[in-house]
Amino acid sequence: MSKPSKIAVFVLGLSVWAAFAAHGQATTGTAETTPPLSVEAKAKADQEADKKAAEWVATLKLSDAKKAAAVQQVVATHLKAIRDYNNAHPYTETPAGINPATGKALSTLDRQLIAVSAMPKAIHENLMAGLRQQLAPEQVEAVLDKYTVGKVAFTLNGYKSIVPNLTPTEEAILLTNLKQAREQAVDFKSMKEISAVFEIYKTKNEEYLNTHGRNWREMFKAYVDAANAKKAADKANAPAAPK
Repeated sequence: MSKPSKIAVFVLGLSVWAAFAAHGQATTGTAETTPPLSVEAKAKADQEADKKAAEWVATLKLSDAKKAAAVQQVVATHLKAIRDYNNAHPYTETPAGINPATGKALSTLDRQLIAVSAMPKAIHENLMAGLRQQLAPEQVEAVLDKYTVGKVAFTLNGYKSIVPNLTPTEEAILLTNLKQAREQAVDFKSMKEISAVFEIYKTKNEEYLNTHGRNWREMFKAYVDAANAKKAADKANAPAAPK
């Protein structure tokens, strides 16, 4: 986040969000320029995408083999498409400049997000149309969760822990924003990029809470203070180690 009083502090001070940061560290690629793949490397990368797609679809436990094969093809095709587009469009395609919302210089990651977000809409639309044609809505969500390593549920649970007496309306809005982050994030290759997309919507969620009777900074501080107090108490009450 751009403001240290918001979710950037969240990552530093909260064990839940520290786990969230580690939650998706297994990734392929970074925001740096990726050299073109050789024929052999591309074949290997394609095999890895096919394997990943097969593993994800297997978790759906589809009884229809033909449907499972169709979904696997849709997923594998998207994995390969976003890999190739990300690799072909490095951050250097975006000129260095400032973020108009903050006035700060665009980071390498900012520039990579801008470059990749210009990909043809058909890449994303083909994924979503293909999934929706074969799967029920909850199954589509399950596939998207695989792309984003379960960040929606994980982040929502963090809000439930921090916001006292979270109302059904608040939860619904926070969840809607997180689901938008998830669908947008599936077009990016690296976990750094996926996490950066979620950060946009986390800020949006915090702003919603702040403008609807909540104070995010105070709630977060209260949660961290309580967590630290519990940690200290547990340590004080722990049996002494044998000498």
